[in-house]
Amino acid sequence: MSSVAGEQLAGVPVAPGADPTPTTSVPGVPGASGVPLARRRGFPAGVPGARLLTGRLPSLVMIAVLVLLTALALLAPVLVPYDPVQPVGVPYAPVGDPQHLLGTDMIGRDLLSRTLLGMRTSWLLALVVVAVGLVVGGVVGVAAGAFGGVVDSVLMRVTDMFLALPSMLVAVAVAAALGPGLTNTFLAISVVWWPYYARIVRGEVRSLAVRPHVEAARMAGAGQLRVMTRHLVPGVVPTAVITASLDIGAVVLTLASLSFLGLGQPAPAPELGADTSRGMSELLAHWWIPVVPGLAVMLLSLVANLGGDAVRNLMARRG
Repeated sequence: MSSVAGEQLAGVPVAPGADPTPTTSVPGVPGASGVPLARRRGFPAGVPGARLLTGRLPSLVMIAVLVLLTALALLAPVLVPYDPVQPVGVPYAPVGDPQHLLGTDMIGRDLLSRTLLGMRTSWLLALVVVAVGLVVGGVVGVAAGAFGGVVDSVLMRVTDMFLALPSMLVAVAVAAALGPGLTNTFLAISVVWWPYYARIVRGEVRSLAVRPHVEAARMAGAGQLRVMTRHLVPGVVPTAVITASLDIGAVVLTLASLSFLGLGQPAPAPELGADTSRGMSELLAHWWIPVVPGLAVMLLSLVANLGGDAVRNLMARRG
């Protein structure tokens, strides 16, 4: 770079011996002058491919992983090598067995088959719970924020009542009262999940309602329904989607917790939390029986959280 002395870089003269790296300064911020643009934008100086690593590619990769995981969950009944509820091998086959890659449990059931179907149940049910909670909470939040007055007071007091209750205890109580089963587990979690979305959406709607473009629409004669559908709901969608995407991992853990307590599907249905619970007595002698489904829960939660961050980053860049 020494040969550029006296030349121009992007139309700016470069003095002999000066660093030609573009810099910028921020008025009123001490020490901000002379900071390289690349470093101020979050790209580590001197790291090859830093722009690639901090750009959209990692987020797109995580979105692709989410899509792949969803496809794997949908196709799990076709992909499983064995019947998940019937003994298909010798008991306690270890991980890495040629016939059973993740081993078998205490009665000879294939852990790979049970884990794949357990992941299917947890992942798809988590998506449904989040979607239902988002729809119910979104409708309540939009109505409360758009109409205000008595409607807002009544809906928010009901929401506050649900928020004041310990959500996990309520879910356990509802699941125990309804009995074990996939539908009852879904209802138990959905009952306590929608109020969070209602509060978030209501706050966003109240913030959007005083924006100039919404006031202009009202002054132009737009009715309340048109204002809600054309101006308020579209403005709320990004925040609602980001919140919902970050919640999937929490729902997976809640489902696993209820299943671990025996409030999920009845045996011998494959379920990650229940399989972990039933295998705890084998932890020291045959560690893979409880550890494999437990690791599957961790994997689902991790992928969901990273995917939620990816959705947030992509929507922030788009905005």
